[in-house]
Amino acid sequence: MDDIQALIRTVNLELSPVFEERLRALLADKDREWLVDQVVRLSLDAHSLREIDRRSEREAKARARAARLERVTTLHLDGAAVAEFVAAHASTTRDSLLASGHLRADAPAKGTVLLTAEHRSPAGEELLAHAKDVLFALLFGDDSTLTRLDRVQQELLTFALPVAKAGALDFMRASTEITASGTWQDPESVSNDERAANTLLEVQYGDTADEAVGHGVIAALGLINNLEVNEQVLYARMINVEQTTLIS
Repeated sequence: MDDIQALIRTVNLELSPVFEERLRALLADKDREWLVDQVVRLSLDAHSLREIDRRSEREAKARARAARLERVTTLHLDGAAVAEFVAAHASTTRDSLLASGHLRADAPAKGTVLLTAEHRSPAGEELLAHAKDVLFALLFGDDSTLTRLDRVQQELLTFALPVAKAGALDFMRASTEITASGTWQDPESVSNDERAANTLLEVQYGDTADEAVGHGVIAALGLINNLEVNEQVLYARMINVEQTTLIS
């Protein structure tokens, strides 16, 4: 009597010609460079593959960073531009984004999963990218990005994100990340934060005398939350930094 392994071998033998034909048909349409890359990956051990993946990730992040810097430079962000951005978006809500078509009607409820491109219209994708670029310019912009803000005081921005959603702000630089557990409980039991794994991000930035940068940061974070992060409450605070130093 045949055992299970023998039966599996018999089925594999019967299916092999069909599998080979189907695989050849699929590979025939692939780019030559992609095929070479796949053959190389098949010949490497697990450690080498991990190193290649890490290098590819670093290169992808470097390209994304360069692209963002280029876009931020075209903003020419100054006090007037910040005021215009705040006036346009300070009162934006999830409902208004749904009404304007930036968010699709089937987007997951607030307080649940991260929103992805399928939950946003092309206009929503553009607005999200713009909000991230403005946030970057507000926090890190300087003469090299043609950002013209009279920064006269130092502020410390602290905000919390679930670890699973931290990738939404992976473009942040010069920030400190701290792991923490959430304790907030949703009265409607949609998104209880009890013992949830969170990441606290701290960024020190320069603000103007009228705190225009801070107002812009809040407006930008509001857009990013409603278009991607999707938290019911995105905790953020800004405090004045009287003095900072590096101790060696």
